[in-house]
Parts: sequence; C-alpha cells; structure tokens
Amino acid sequence: MAINLQEIQELLTTIGQTNVTEFELKTDDFELRVSKGTVVTAAPMAGPELMPMAPAIPQPVLSTPTPPAPPSEPASPSIDPKWLEVTSPMVGTFYRAPAPGEDPFVSVGERVSNGDTVCIIEAMKLMNEIETEVGGKVVKIVVEDGEPIEFGQTLMWVDPS
Repeated sequence: MAINLQEIQELLTTIGQTNVTEFELKTDDFELRVSKGTVVTAAPMAGPELMPMAPAIPQPVLSTPTPPAPPSEPASPSIDPKWLEVTSPMVGTFYRAPAPGEDPFVSVGERVSNGDTVCIIEAMKLMNEIETEVGGKVVKIVVEDGEPIEFGQTLMWVDPS
C-alpha cells in the first residue's frame, strides 16, 4: 500500500482535530507514528522505489504567546499573569456567535462560569460549541470572528478575580 504526502497531510489534519494523542499506522511497505506535541516522522520500510521520504511535519505545540491586539479594538492592557487563557481544543474556524447576525456568546467585560459556551469552532463542517473551563471576567478576545485557528491557540483571556 503506497501512501502519498497529501494523504498523510489529510490524516494529520484529521488527527489534529481529535483528542487522540498518539497514532500509529503500519503496512508492509510503510510506517507512520504521530504523537501530538512532537515531530512526526515517516519512512518507507523497504526500498526507495516505494515512496520518497516525507518531510517531518510538526504538530502544534501548546504555548502561551502574548497575542497582538486585534485592530478593531482599542489598545488593550498587557496580559496579567493572574489571567487564565481559554484555548482551542481543535483546528477549525472560530465564530463568536451562534449564527451570523446574532449576538456573540460573550463579549469583553462579561462574566463567564465554568461550562459556559464562549464560541463555536467549525471543524470538518461540524459546529462545535466550546465551553470554558475557567470562570471570571472576559478581559480580552484574541481571535477575530471567522478566523482560522490552531489546536491550543489562545482564544480569549479571563480574569478569575
């Protein structure tokens, strides 16, 4: 079974949108092992006539970047160390409201509780309601409506006090 680079990329995208942390695929000719947070390697099991070596494709790594202020908002305060971030659990498209033209789930200045829906992430034509795992006052929304996002990307900051 020959696997091409496009099929590997599609497989990695699909895996990145799930909670799977490790995945391994073996055939007589090919072996692929994926572990989130590390580099993916792919290598043919037999001769080079089967498939050229695929380049390593890094998986998203969770980090706490200091996001730039969105251009539509006035200058925002710097990130306070006590603030908690709400991050994306998947790759997809970020939406602040349940439907176009409707009010957003949350806005800056509003209070949220653990379990409140704060946005929708569309992934593979499915709308996934994202609930916060922290409570407090929303102090900064980092992502613009309709913007593509990555796994682990900061969506908003919440002041727990």
